[in-house]
Amino acid sequence: MTSRLAGRPGDAAVTADIAIVGAGFSGLGMAIQLKNAGRQDFVILEKAGDVGGTWRDNTYPGCACDIRSLLYSYSFAPRHDWSRLFPAQPEILSYLRGCADRYGLRPHIRFGAEVTAAAYDDVTGRWLLRTADGDAVGCRALILAMGPLHQPLVPEIPGAETFAGRQFHSARWDHASDLSGRSVAVIGAGASAVQLIPRVAERAAAVSVFQRTPPWIVPKPDRELTERAHRLFRALPSVQRGYRYLIYWQQELMGLCLAHPRLAAAGEALARWHIRRQIGDPALRERVTPGYRFGCKRVLVSSDYYPALTRPNVELVTEPITAIVPDGVMTAGGALHRADVIVYATGFRLTGAFDRAGITGAGGLRLQDAWRDGMEAYLGITVAGFPNLFLMLGPNSGLGHNSMIFMIEAQARYVLRCLDLIDVLGPVSVRPEVQRRFNERLQRRLRRAVWSAGGCVSWYLDSRGVNRALWPGSTVGYWLATRRLSPGDYRMAAPERPGERVAA
Repeated sequence: MTSRLAGRPGDAAVTADIAIVGAGFSGLGMAIQLKNAGRQDFVILEKAGDVGGTWRDNTYPGCACDIRSLLYSYSFAPRHDWSRLFPAQPEILSYLRGCADRYGLRPHIRFGAEVTAAAYDDVTGRWLLRTADGDAVGCRALILAMGPLHQPLVPEIPGAETFAGRQFHSARWDHASDLSGRSVAVIGAGASAVQLIPRVAERAAAVSVFQRTPPWIVPKPDRELTERAHRLFRALPSVQRGYRYLIYWQQELMGLCLAHPRLAAAGEALARWHIRRQIGDPALRERVTPGYRFGCKRVLVSSDYYPALTRPNVELVTEPITAIVPDGVMTAGGALHRADVIVYATGFRLTGAFDRAGITGAGGLRLQDAWRDGMEAYLGITVAGFPNLFLMLGPNSGLGHNSMIFMIEAQARYVLRCLDLIDVLGPVSVRPEVQRRFNERLQRRLRRAVWSAGGCVSWYLDSRGVNRALWPGSTVGYWLATRRLSPGDYRMAAPERPGERVAA
């Protein structure tokens, strides 16, 4: 069976040994590791006009990282002059642009190249990709670094199309909308909402915050990094590395707390103290206090969200939304909350990026069909039936406590080992039984974890209540799991003979 796309990989206008889809943290990090390993024959396909991924797309007021800057950066590319402990979006984007320049990645990038289909050719053992503008790209190995959370999720609310004002998702911020003196409705109370609401409240005449479920929030120990610190880091890089290790182990300790109920109680006590310290109104305190276990949803970090809720121009609305009307938002009981602008701070579709790419593996197996019962992979990186395909930040490789850059670097090193195996054996794919056993063990651990048993519903869980997002253990455990590649975990994807069909 040949590729389901028109033409064959050999007919592609662009050919490369390796194609990377996406130029965010994972795509650029993978590309740098390829160059460091002496693999220069690769192309990066990026749908937008610049690098940066989520840090290019999310430009809402207050957008920042909740992991400290000295850890939320590549270990091999430290930046000595971060302005703050917790970096804001413009600074992170600047860092990624600088990495693309420093490592000479721009000649490898094709901007404006959104991949709309990717199919494996059983005869040639290569991939053929199509972009939105009709170009074809052929490659031996395909690395999907699109990011799991970049397709905005906008809830279907009756009457939304009738709203007379501006409405947009936080990840598609409308900078042409001047919020000064306006009434703004913010739907959602998650990570982006907690960051943008304090900034919006400073400018808007009135802000209505529509909260379905309150998050646990702990104080944000942010501060400026002085010029003295910058000079020290430049003069003694080992000091900065030591600081990075310290932050890393602090974050790992938080993961340990989430995994053990007794330790999690200490985190919950801190979060409750944070509420009492910043909110004086007992009724408001009660409405922002979660009714589920600490850590069930991602624990947020903020020291200005609760004070924003106490401002006279801010209203916290906990009644369910029933409809949107031309002049605002209706809630249960018939109350109208007038608004000139609606902001959806409602998160992202977990599988959106993979669905849009139209991926077809060996024997014509579609990724949607392989994931019919739920998305899964081996180590979050490889999928049975999809030879020479590698995912960055794939299923169950997300974190709720530490830096995703650590996971990206571990995955990039593992992919390099897979490429070495392909050099020797030709196309390979993970054995189905290896992937199955891995995910059975992983899900047994997750069913006992706070994210599944903590009494909440979060985006970590799919429609069946199965956690398809998070790695259940420590990042040290993931590093150990990906540190070596066992060739026995993989099988050769033999070329198809005429008249035969390769089994998925």
